[in-house]
Amino acid sequence: QREYYALVWGDIKNDSGEINAPIGRNPKNRLQMIVYKDREGGKEAITNYKVIKRFGYVTLVSCKLKTGRTHQIRVHMSYKGNNILGDSKYKKKYKKIKNINPKLENLILKLNRQFLHAKTLGFVHPVNGKNLEFSSILPQELEKILKTLRNIAK
Repeated sequence: QREYYALVWGDIKNDSGEINAPIGRNPKNRLQMIVYKDREGGKEAITNYKVIKRFGYVTLVSCKLKTGRTHQIRVHMSYKGNNILGDSKYKKKYKKIKNINPKLENLILKLNRQFLHAKTLGFVHPVNGKNLEFSSILPQELEKILKTLRNIAK
């Protein structure tokens, strides 16, 4: 079991959905993965997502993986047009957001990582067969961004 929280750019249309798009190495940049639209060359990759909270120009989503491809959530969200905040590898060019809260803009600019967090990880223990599950809270720098977004939304 794998559940991740991601803050993505844009307002995702549907409250939930499944992204079923094969992923493979980018032939132009071997350090990146891409979605293979023709389904040739990529491996099966399925991500289920659910909107947790909408903030207008960004959306907090929960992503559950059915498969485990390299950079799967990052590639699938980019493919949908909703790149993960702070993701320098899979970012696209954005217009400057107008009328953004200066405190929020400062937090985003100072973020030196992507806003992607492994919320819950679970697996079956290989020896005793017990189902193990581990959860964690958001790191402080990510929580600050969410707190600021919530305060602005009030």
